Amino acid sequence: MSDREEHVVAVLGAGTMGHGIAQVCARAGFETRLADVDVPAAAAGRAKLEQSLARLVEKKKLSADDASATLARVRAVDADAACAGATIVIEAAPEKMELKVDLLRRASKGADPRALFASNTSSLSITELGQRLGAPERTLGTHFFNPPPVMELLELVRGVGTSDESIERALAFAAALGKTPIVIRDFPGFATSRLGVCIGAEAIRMLEQGVGKVADIDRAMELGYRHPMGPLKLSDLVGLDVRLAILEHLHRELGEVFRPPVLLRQMVRAGRLGKKSGHGFYRWTDAGPEPSDV
Repeated sequence: MSDREEHVVAVLGAGTMGHGIAQVCARAGFETRLADVDVPAAAAGRAKLEQSLARLVEKKKLSADDASATLARVRAVDADAACAGATIVIEAAPEKMELKVDLLRRASKGADPRALFASNTSSLSITELGQRLGAPERTLGTHFFNPPPVMELLELVRGVGTSDESIERALAFAAALGKTPIVIRDFPGFATSRLGVCIGAEAIRMLEQGVGKVADIDRAMELGYRHPMGPLKLSDLVGLDVRLAILEHLHRELGEVFRPPVLLRQMVRAGRLGKKSGHGFYRWTDAGPEPSDV
């Protein structure tokens, strides 16, 4: 008999990360509720999830029956319905502490009494989030990577008040999702964001200073250090606005080494946010990304 905990998962936020996380949870066999600012927004996220599953079937990476079963486990609902009786609540909202606190406070009113409250934040304090929520022992970070159905890593972030039991439950949940977890102490930027934005920011500074072109800077890390994707292309994929927000937070918390490059600020102001806007350090075309030197 399996001793796996049969979670009911609420995912708050149906954007790129949210619907991807919902897909991972549903494919692992968990009942999954997807919510956003309203039900139509949640339904739009579920539709993107359905498209993602269809692509996997087309590529013969998933059977049509498994795709149908996965989709059947996902409901697009409002936030209150999503959280009712949920045993794990994962918020995938924008990087704003007040928004995350508000979402999880509302979630706590209807969730299971033992529910884990998890944040997909890439840099904000889990300790502060848990304290303000009033459930520090059951609050932790579950930092998924884009795209969640593909990326193996799950960074679990332990706040000062997070209990051993919650970490053990989160590790078991990660295993059920087929992810490889790491457990990181709550500190600005955790492990992955701190390392990732350092490389990304330095690549942007090199471009800013004319050291090399976009394709060559990325190729240096892909071929010289075996990175699967160069730092400028990865920044486009994450979103330049997201990268800027993380750098601004780390600059406040940790100092000058994380000061955002001027070029990054200019690109965000110009609406060049990367893949989601169609243009960042690359132009994202139907034929694939094309380097766009600035």
